[in-house]
Amino acid sequence: MCIFFFPCIDPFKMFSSFFQQLELITPFQLYFNPELIFKHFQIWRLITNYLFFGPVGFNFLFNMIFLYRYCRMLEEGSFRGRTADFVFMFLFGGLLMTLFGLFVNLVFLGQAFTIMLVYVWSRRNPYVRMNFFGLLIFQAPFLPWVLMGFSLLLGNSIIVDLLGIAVGHIYFFLEDVFPNQPGGGRLLRTPSVLKAIFDTPEDDPNYNPLPEERPGGFAWGEGQRLGG
Repeated sequence: MCIFFFPCIDPFKMFSSFFQQLELITPFQLYFNPELIFKHFQIWRLITNYLFFGPVGFNFLFNMIFLYRYCRMLEEGSFRGRTADFVFMFLFGGLLMTLFGLFVNLVFLGQAFTIMLVYVWSRRNPYVRMNFFGLLIFQAPFLPWVLMGFSLLLGNSIIVDLLGIAVGHIYFFLEDVFPNQPGGGRLLRTPSVLKAIFDTPEDDPNYNPLPEERPGGFAWGEGQRLGG
């Protein structure tokens, strides 16, 4: 799934910053502005505000590394074999952040999206021990808060981090906590259209195909157990 998304997301993030450095585009053409979106129909801003992490530098590289790392670990971990559910998490998180973005003064939401991925991974891997730059050792659920404190030390606003943590917690609660509570149930269901697009149909266990005729009678493509 990251293989599917990152040709669409990571290069765009890098190209957005690269083009901005060359002054081919400016952040004013990308940022989230509800008035320009709904009154002037600049719909692309709903997507481009997630694709810009600022000029190439420490903050840009930091966010790109964390985005790739935790997206990949989620895909290969709790979302293994569930590509449609993974895509649905992206869509749900993006939609929720966009709605929250209408009420907070944020113009770029890419970092909040990264924090959301980190939060979901950290809550699903509570016993993993983390080492932050060799300075701090802590359990995974504290990672989003450590990143928020690090962002605060760098002089950045923590509103972005809090938004990512809030959206990540809402998704985690609805997907992992509430369904297991007495009287609870699944409120988030991946649309069937996403499953049809992204999930590979399961093989019918009752289907028994006839053996193919292979030229020369050789078992082409059939392997043997080593040492057999």
